[in-house]
Amino acid sequence: MTPTIDGAALLDEVEAFHRRFNVFPTEAAYVAVTLWDAHAHLIECFETTPRIAFLSPEPGSGKSRALEIVELLTPRPVTTVSASANAPYRLVDSAAGLPTVLFDEVDTIFGPKAGTDEALRGFLNAGYRRTAGALRCVGEGSNQNAQIFNSYCAVAMAGLGSLPDTVLTRSVIIRMRKRAPNEKAEPYRQRKHEGQGHALRDRLAKWADTVRDQVAGAWPEMPEGVTDRPADVWEPLLAVADAAGGPWPARARIACLELVNAAHDNDEASLGVRLLTDLRDKVFCGEDRMPTAVILEMLLDLDDAPWGDVDDKPLNSRMLAKLLGPYVTPANKPIKPRSIRTPSGFPKGYYAEDLTDAWTRYCPPPLGKSATSATPQVSGGEYVADTATGIRHTPAETATQLTAAG
Repeated sequence: MTPTIDGAALLDEVEAFHRRFNVFPTEAAYVAVTLWDAHAHLIECFETTPRIAFLSPEPGSGKSRALEIVELLTPRPVTTVSASANAPYRLVDSAAGLPTVLFDEVDTIFGPKAGTDEALRGFLNAGYRRTAGALRCVGEGSNQNAQIFNSYCAVAMAGLGSLPDTVLTRSVIIRMRKRAPNEKAEPYRQRKHEGQGHALRDRLAKWADTVRDQVAGAWPEMPEGVTDRPADVWEPLLAVADAAGGPWPARARIACLELVNAAHDNDEASLGVRLLTDLRDKVFCGEDRMPTAVILEMLLDLDDAPWGDVDDKPLNSRMLAKLLGPYVTPANKPIKPRSIRTPSGFPKGYYAEDLTDAWTRYCPPPLGKSATSATPQVSGGEYVADTATGIRHTPAETATQLTAAG
């Protein structure tokens, strides 16, 4: 008879091993990394596998060391700082079993200097879910056949700065930082400590075999407010915690809430969402329509806003239309500028009724009704922007000009 393995005590040992060599920013980070190590031994049980990302603004923050310790504790680890686009797919499909892929310096994969490595983003995104894969042609010359390559495997990453949103939203994010003078870590020496880590890894594998059926059929209860993609990310980790028992189910849910909320706090809204929010809260402010020239002038006047430098130049009418075009009106048609009737003509502009659906779906709830004494009045289309000169006129000025002209 196989002796019972105390899962909670084993996870305690794994966490203690990390604490010897890693200084993580929060208690929640130790919990998440420990659960992630264990989940890699049970990956066949889950529909999704969260990526774990060790990120920092500066070098020397312990990211690579974190990967080194994860490497000791996970099954079939493969560490790389670069790879061809097809290599990871071949690795996952090998007969040796699913690897644990560890990407160091992952920030070099993305961005303008990434070159062909940009294709690896597809691997990182697709491999998060069991059903995804890559379609490739295999063969020689004209004898080519289409074949789907699996990409589902556990992935840990370390890099500077941030990562694309498509990767971040599939990840448990650990924001590393340089050690303070009072924070100490035991020096890691591979030939001395590798055997200790591998012994823990082997015990994790044995424990995983005893709970595999339990974990495969688990539907862990999510903390209140954790839904959609964050729930997909954390479900495997909570299932592991529930299988281990002891204090781990409670600790896991506390860590889940803390790290999910921290990820949201660090989110930078896309430029489109920022534009929609600024239009709602700082431009329209309850008005029903607004000429494009007025919108642009008001956006460019905003402090701490990106509109003065979009693609190295100030926001203009063409950029405005391009940013709003992907969103739709309540009638499910693209948001486009329309003519606005004013006393001086029919300039192009935007109607609040066209924006309301996008405001509801994409913008954060307003903090409160804006009090903007300087907000232009556009009721009934009476605010006028002279599109020829770019000069703004108040309704009173417009009336005076019309009277003089008459």
